[in-house]
Amino acid sequence: MKGHVMAKKKMLRALAGETLAVPPVWMMRQAGRYLPEYRATREQAGDFLSLCYNSDLATEVTLQPIRRFGFDAAILFADILLIPQALGAELWFVTGEGPRLSTITTARDFEALKPAEVIHETLAPIYQTLRNLTQELPAETTLIGFAGAPWTVATYMIAGRGTPDQAPAHALMRENRALFRALIERLTEATILYLSAQVEAGAEVIKLFDSWAGSLKGADFDEFALEPCRRITAALKERHPGIAVIGFPREAGERYIGFGRATGIDCVALDNSVSPEWAAEHVQRDGCVQGNLAPSHLVTGGSALVEETRRIRDAFSGGPHVFNLGHGITPDADPANVQRMIDTIRE
Repeated sequence: MKGHVMAKKKMLRALAGETLAVPPVWMMRQAGRYLPEYRATREQAGDFLSLCYNSDLATEVTLQPIRRFGFDAAILFADILLIPQALGAELWFVTGEGPRLSTITTARDFEALKPAEVIHETLAPIYQTLRNLTQELPAETTLIGFAGAPWTVATYMIAGRGTPDQAPAHALMRENRALFRALIERLTEATILYLSAQVEAGAEVIKLFDSWAGSLKGADFDEFALEPCRRITAALKERHPGIAVIGFPREAGERYIGFGRATGIDCVALDNSVSPEWAAEHVQRDGCVQGNLAPSHLVTGGSALVEETRRIRDAFSGGPHVFNLGHGITPDADPANVQRMIDTIRE
């Protein structure tokens, strides 16, 4: 019976290559600060990391946008920087500024990290959240697990924070390529183990977020964005035949072309710097695409939101498509605009 239900889930059908009259829809960061119920639960948790590691509360915030909007998929509530923490890096969040980490800039820093195999002790609450969700999500809702891609996670570990141009990571790549490669390798190994455990706990789809892929060029993009994605995808599909993987090499531009074929992923997620018409011609021809409404439309709303939603839906109507944003929804978005977007997609 479970397999029969799963076969009918719209999200899984699109990822399997089916062109649907009405695309499935979910949003990156759909459980977040734009929702008053999220803010109340976050306050109950005390701080962001406590919310991530409290399985009951993380389950609750994952379910909140499903209850409110009826999205076709729920994405696990967690953070891409939990893997560095599980590997032994110090992690904390500064209110209004974002994450901070102890840095990895020398061989000694790297040697202090734990082996990939020990991450599960720290990350056990995340797997419990997934197990909770398999029991509580509506039967038609797909459960997505995720991780940050090795390059993007490495940029935070090297700089100790988010940076506008990832300059510290690029500098280490130039000055000590062996150390940089060792860090990417450790993160690739840990990501495979983490995502495999998520699938075992109930994730039906995996998404790999490479938020800073666009700052890699040429051979560096191939080695540090494309190849880790290929390795992770291949390992997951070997361990879990049939698992669907979405890759998001944000701001890859022309490198979106052929990315799905080269990595083996089932769907290429697109940011909003590329037009849906261009992506339909050059990327969707290889399979499912996801995207790519600008998050700003959910702040400003109005006729522009409706028109752009229709434009994206119609541009991708000739092939498999998952409707989503080009990046995460922002805290100043209006929930009423989210509902208007969904109504427009499904009109």
